[in-house]
Amino acid sequence: MERSEFGNKIEALSDKLESLEGQLNTEEATKNALILPFLATLGYNVFDPTELVPEFTADFGSKKGERVDYAIVLNGDVQILIETKEISDSLEKRDSQLFRYFTATKAKFGILTNGNTYKFYTDLDEPNVMDKDPFLTVHISNIKESQINELFKFTKENFDVDNITDSASDLKYVSLAKDYLEKQMKIPDDEFVKLVLADIYDGMRTQQVIDQFRPVIVKGLTQIVSEKINSKLSNALNQTVREDVEESDEDTASKESSDDGIVTTPEELEAYTITKLILKDILDPERVFYRDNRSYFNVLADNSNRKWIIRIYFHTNRNFIVLHDDENTELDFKDPIDIYEFAKQIQQVAEQYK
Repeated sequence: MERSEFGNKIEALSDKLESLEGQLNTEEATKNALILPFLATLGYNVFDPTELVPEFTADFGSKKGERVDYAIVLNGDVQILIETKEISDSLEKRDSQLFRYFTATKAKFGILTNGNTYKFYTDLDEPNVMDKDPFLTVHISNIKESQINELFKFTKENFDVDNITDSASDLKYVSLAKDYLEKQMKIPDDEFVKLVLADIYDGMRTQQVIDQFRPVIVKGLTQIVSEKINSKLSNALNQTVREDVEESDEDTASKESSDDGIVTTPEELEAYTITKLILKDILDPERVFYRDNRSYFNVLADNSNRKWIIRIYFHTNRNFIVLHDDENTELDFKDPIDIYEFAKQIQQVAEQYK
C-alpha cells in the first residue's frame, strides 16, 4: 500500500468518525464502527483470530483470566496489545490495565484508544515495563500529516520493531516538550517566568514581579509564533504563486484603475494565497483562480464562476468566508492566516472539482 493511499484511507476514517458523532454509545459499538476499521486500514486481517486475537489472555501475577481487548500477533509473537474504551471516554488515567497486560506479555507496543484518540506506548524507560507517557498520541478527527507518517510505520507490511523504537524516543520527548511549551504559552508557571527573568531582569524576582511579567512573556511568545507563521507564509507566497501574481498584474492593474470601483486589497491576495496553499493537494495550483467583486472576493476552480470554492468577505466589524457547500456555511476569521483553521472544510468543497 502506497503512503498516499494510506493517507486517503485515514482521511476517510476521519470523515466517518464525524458522521457517526453522537451515535456510538457503547464500547462494542465503538469497536465495530471505528477501531476495527482503523486496524483494517493498517492492513491487519480483523477476521483472522490468529492475527488479531480478541480477548487475549494476559495473566498478571496472581491475577488470572486478565484479558486485553485485542492482541496483534505477527510471526507467532504478540507485537501489539490494544485496550479499547467507548468514544466518550477521555482516556485520562485509563492506562493501568494496559500497563499490567504489557508487563505480562512480550508485546513491544501498547495502544489505548476510544476510536478517535490513539495513544501508543512502549518501554523506553525500562525494558518490558510500559512507559507512563505515550510516545505518540493521534486524534483521527484532527490528524496531522506527520502523524499519518508515523501511523504508516504500524501498517502490517511496514511493521518493524527496531524502526519504530528508534523514532519513539524523539516522538515521546518532542511531544512532552510541545505540551509543556503550549501550557507555558497560555499561562506560564512561576518557574518558567523566573527562568526568563534571569536573563532579562536584574531586580529581585518577587512574586509581584513574576505576576507583572507573566502577561509580558505570553505576549512575547505569541509574537514569536506569529512572526514565524507570517515568514513561512511569505516564503510560500514567493514559491507557489509568484508566477500567477505576475501573470495577473495587468488584469489587476486594469481592475484597480477601472471605473467599477473594485480594488483588490493585500488582505484579499493574502487570503487567496492561503486558500491556494490549502488546496495544493486537491487541485493543481494552475486550476485555482480568483475574481474580485464589489462585496466579496471569489476563489474558484478553472476560472469558472460555477465552480467557486469560497467567497471571502472583509467588513469593518466582521471577516468571514462562505463555503460552496449545501448550506453555504459561514465561518468567521480575524486575520487571513486564520483561514488555515478551515483547511479541511475548504478541501472537502474542492473535492467536487477534482
